[in-house]
Amino acid sequence: MTGRAVVTGVGHYLPERVVPNAEFEATLETSDDWIRSRSGIERRHFAADGETTSDLAINAARAALADAGIDANDVDAIIVATSTADLTFPSAATMVQAGLGMTSGFAFDVQAVCAGFVYALSNANALIVSGQANRVLVIGAETFSRIMDWSDRSTCVLFGDGAGALVLESQDTAKQDRGILSVDLNSDGRYKDLLYVDGGVSTQTTGHLRMQGNQVFRHAVEKLAKTANTALEKAGLSAQDVDWIVPHQANIRIIQGTAKKMGLSMDNVVVTVQDHGNTSAASIPLALSVGKARGQIKQGDLIVTEAIGGGLAWGAVVIRW
Repeated sequence: MTGRAVVTGVGHYLPERVVPNAEFEATLETSDDWIRSRSGIERRHFAADGETTSDLAINAARAALADAGIDANDVDAIIVATSTADLTFPSAATMVQAGLGMTSGFAFDVQAVCAGFVYALSNANALIVSGQANRVLVIGAETFSRIMDWSDRSTCVLFGDGAGALVLESQDTAKQDRGILSVDLNSDGRYKDLLYVDGGVSTQTTGHLRMQGNQVFRHAVEKLAKTANTALEKAGLSAQDVDWIVPHQANIRIIQGTAKKMGLSMDNVVVTVQDHGNTSAASIPLALSVGKARGQIKQGDLIVTEAIGGGLAWGAVVIRW
């Protein structure tokens, strides 16, 4: 049997509260035009009081399971990519496991900030290819609104809350070329100070997100294009074979710059940043779900997902849908 990790279901969830750019004008020296021109963002969703990251993840997971036509107890493992888990421990993934009524298997979190979902996909793929799991539920979920400095207009207008999920299943692909074809992961801790939260367990503070936007932008375009091309090379493919880039939805300028560097048109890019802002680890699965719902992503399409986040950590995954 030639087995691969094949996507069999996808879903997402966004909190009810929608926050348009204009809402920031009352408290910050900013405007809808300023935010749109620099980021492409028009609105984002914020979690309600008492609504946690695991709550968002559970809702996205249910949507993905329904799309796959399976029950939670048909899943062997849950991986949640998040930097904003409900508690220091236990993991958000075990909370999702309980929330779904899943009484078997195992669950754990992955933390690689905005690159978290790419890292989670890599872990899920390894579990399936090695035979340790047959089906894995992979979720990206964040409540970044809880770590914003609302006086910092350069960061607080960029982020939103949300969750997206995929069901990956081991399938014999000898006769049908589908599934995860390759993965490329990278990190470089020398760039920690470009994007971080100035708090944590050891300092007994939650902290706020801090970012050197210009430096992050410079690294992002170069590193995202390179990791995407490397992942394609590992699969014996090139950018010209790609049907869709489904990038981390951080900033429209980064998305445009990466596509250009890869020699691809924006017609080949799934873009959701205008509606959701930067949802960190949730942004790729959210965009995949929205892209499928729009009718953009279809079975057989070749997709490249790529992301970069604090660490710096970055990577790409090539998927035949």
